Amino acid sequence: MTELTVEDATNRIYESLHADNADIDTHIASLKAALAKAGQKEAVFDPAKISQNNRSGRKLMQAYFRQRGVTVKFSA
Repeated sequence: MTELTVEDATNRIYESLHADNADIDTHIASLKAALAKAGQKEAVFDPAKISQNNRSGRKLMQAYFRQRGVTVKFSA
């Protein structure tokens, strides 16, 4: 697993979400490692870039990521 920046890992997750969640668990693990390296506690996503931009879609995404050890917040 190559070391990515938080921004690169976040962009790969956007791509994965639009590609029917292809390799999402691998990308979440990369994001978790990038967050730890950067000393950040949570990932911030732009709700306009996710495929299910409604309340239930955002809550589902937060729950899935939380199960894998990543706290997700959405930008305003």
